[in-house]
Amino acid sequence: MRRPDGTVLVVPPLEPLAVRQISPRFLSEDERVKIADLASRGLGPTAIGRELDRAASTISRELRRNLHHSGQYRPFHAHSEAAVRRRRDRPMKIMENTALFEFVVAKLKLRWSPQQISRALRREFPEEPSMWLATESIYQALYRHQTGLLRRAKTSEAVSPLRTTRDHRRGHTRIVRAGRRFAQPMLSIHDRGFEPTDRSAAGHWEGDLIVGPHHRSAIATLIERQTRYVKLVHLPAQDSATLRNGWVTTMEELPVGLRQSLTWDQGTEMARHLEITAAIGTKIYFCDAASPWQRGSNENANGLLRQYFPKSTDLSVHTPRDLARVENELNGRPRLTLDDRTPAELFNALLTSPPTKRLR
Repeated sequence: MRRPDGTVLVVPPLEPLAVRQISPRFLSEDERVKIADLASRGLGPTAIGRELDRAASTISRELRRNLHHSGQYRPFHAHSEAAVRRRRDRPMKIMENTALFEFVVAKLKLRWSPQQISRALRREFPEEPSMWLATESIYQALYRHQTGLLRRAKTSEAVSPLRTTRDHRRGHTRIVRAGRRFAQPMLSIHDRGFEPTDRSAAGHWEGDLIVGPHHRSAIATLIERQTRYVKLVHLPAQDSATLRNGWVTTMEELPVGLRQSLTWDQGTEMARHLEITAAIGTKIYFCDAASPWQRGSNENANGLLRQYFPKSTDLSVHTPRDLARVENELNGRPRLTLDDRTPAELFNALLTSPPTKRLR
């Protein structure tokens, strides 16, 4: 805070426990103000306790423990000091259990999320509560640099194993960007026959591009809506002809029933969508502008993939073999929305099932 005379007044941060609502068994700030007033009149602990309906020992201990260094009882200082004592810093569970720590580290190396790790612990050790960790506990361990869960890069900066690459908490923001309108004749997502939340039928895909700097490199990402199975298409160039060839080559290996439709945004890279439909029979639908939620599975998959292909990096250096490795790793993760089954497990079941069978 800057005063009119130009000097700067620094206000120390509030102790969180001092301003948080606490149990009535603890003395409140108002009670401490009354204790200070009554004590200044010469009343003893017994009389003050009777006035506040508190035990005399509580008042005596309060006056003895929270005296200011000046020798006076100052209620606001006393309230802050009591809050600091109430904060009990305990060692984190993950740091006291070597097996638990190694399990978490191993899964983080596979780029599992804290939520997936928390569920896996309960699944792997159902009779050992000492090996269980809440999702929030894993996040807290990650955000404490001294735990060692943050990898150290050559630049001596901590590297977070989270797909967001965050090493600290930050406020949520929502940025809405208008999408480009697709100029060619197209089928709208509203013509698709089912809502974005309906995943009862297999063989319907969502797709998009993740692009490198200056749009000079790209990878096409495809996800099957029901099983969340991910396919990646290597694109030597970012143009509609290359995308058409890559999509046709990738999808013609699948049974007809598993390539019924594709939902895309209104980018011009899909200018040859009619040629794709003519080649393999897959109908292509386009989302409304600035409506990424209509391709929610693909947006989520792209976020996961950015852990492997960070923004502002050249994507052309990744070979088809690299993409296959990422596919296998991502499709091998258990998913909460699939009842902790993996996309690979469900997609392989679809490949060997009759066309009429549905997985729910």
